[in-house]
Amino acid sequence: MSFRLFSWLLLPCCLNVFRHEFAGAQAIPVPSAAKTLVWGPGLEANIVLPARFFYIQAVDSSGKNLTVSPGEKTFEVKIVSSVEQFTRIWIQVLDRQDGSFLVRYRMYASYTDLHIHILLKNKHVAKSPFILKGPVYHEGCNCPQASGSVWLDHMHCPQIFPQIDRDLSHYLSVDPDRNAREIPQRFGQRQSLCHYTVKDNKVYVKTFGEHVGFRIFMDAILLSLTRKVQLPDLEFFVNLGDWPLEKRNPTEKIHPIFSWCGSNNTRDIVMPTYDLTESVLETMGRVSLDMTSVQANTGPPWPEKNATAFWRGRDSRQERLELVKLSRAHPDMIDAAFTNFFFFKHDESLYGPLVKHVSFFDFFKYKYQINIDGTVAAYRLPYLLAGDSVVFKQDSAYYEHFYNELQPWEHYIPIRADLGDLLEKIQWAREHDEEAKKIALAGRQFARSHLMANSIFCYHYKLFQEYAKLQVTEPKVRKGMVLVEQPTDDLFPCSCHRTRVRSTNRFPLHQSHFSTASPHLSI
Repeated sequence: MSFRLFSWLLLPCCLNVFRHEFAGAQAIPVPSAAKTLVWGPGLEANIVLPARFFYIQAVDSSGKNLTVSPGEKTFEVKIVSSVEQFTRIWIQVLDRQDGSFLVRYRMYASYTDLHIHILLKNKHVAKSPFILKGPVYHEGCNCPQASGSVWLDHMHCPQIFPQIDRDLSHYLSVDPDRNAREIPQRFGQRQSLCHYTVKDNKVYVKTFGEHVGFRIFMDAILLSLTRKVQLPDLEFFVNLGDWPLEKRNPTEKIHPIFSWCGSNNTRDIVMPTYDLTESVLETMGRVSLDMTSVQANTGPPWPEKNATAFWRGRDSRQERLELVKLSRAHPDMIDAAFTNFFFFKHDESLYGPLVKHVSFFDFFKYKYQINIDGTVAAYRLPYLLAGDSVVFKQDSAYYEHFYNELQPWEHYIPIRADLGDLLEKIQWAREHDEEAKKIALAGRQFARSHLMANSIFCYHYKLFQEYAKLQVTEPKVRKGMVLVEQPTDDLFPCSCHRTRVRSTNRFPLHQSHFSTASPHLSI
């Protein structure tokens, strides 16, 4: 038989294979421009964020949501102004690989209005173009909303944050005059503190202690907030160190200290961590890891992930040494190693050698992520939750501002503080894969609902608002305080449409002035 004849005889078989593969490729549903859904804060002019964002959920012609990606380049997004030829806006369309997309954009100038075009093969999607009737301000524009209640409504902030209520429940009242005298005497020599006053929406600060570099993070969120909304007049102290400070019992004379981390045996008032806050302020800026970027880098689909528990970090806690020891004894279950030695350098020969840093996004090649304390709470937890892996969270006395809203076995798999049950829990996850996947999805949804940029701004404002209500003497710009200047933008200045008014947030007479409350609780 000739080669040519043999080839022709094979051709129908090959064509059948090609037809089968082509049909298989077409099995992925095609999005419908009319039925696809679009929503999110980035479609509202009054929600000013460093990087605005909104969502696209691909929906097919029958009305079913797509659950796999239709392709990274499926949707095209254009943002234009009706009155300006060029817009200085950086846009990214992030494929979340589950049929949905996160669109984020950072504005470098303000506009009278914006038109957001979302296109699928040159057809407008949903109600595109979405028109943001302006003015639409960029992050650098200093144009605060005078009414806090209006701003809260625009931002769709929740009425309460349970952790704020828990933290402030220790204080019937707050006396700025007394705090200004006593807190520096008590903590100022041994700790690093910032003493802030917000007066007429301007920020003033005085530092105490030697290591005050982390002040830049607190300055940044306060300046960003005061550009967006009129803060109440208030005066407070921020702990710049790792460990929470106020260890006295509520029956003693306790002082209100704002910290990025709380613990079960301290009374500090907890804020979103400097790490999470900076990632919000610098999204699409100088940071590469934030709550939006993680969602587009969650690794392979669940069935293709490595069924091993993964961890990388430095030697900031004894339990981390134990984790690496466990990994060596059970490499089929745990992949844990140090990228840096600092606290236990004398043990480097026992727990080394050091390994190279791994991109955080590569963590999600693994199904199981181990979250274990460092010096205090491990500040990576928000990003681990936002991924597509299940988190094994160590029982801990430390917490961030959202920990108490997480539920074990719903949002994460709990492990004992001494890691004594870690191997057992990993084995459980392997034997209950669907349940582990369900926990991973619930943790991811929690992060998407509670830890995005708008939630972080809402939390800070509500904390300052509720704290200000407790003050029984007027906040003052104290001796030694300096003004924290707003950054200037000579290249892209903005014109604020709101009438500048002097703060009406005069300090109210707190009910404690007329009560007979125990004096040790009048802080």
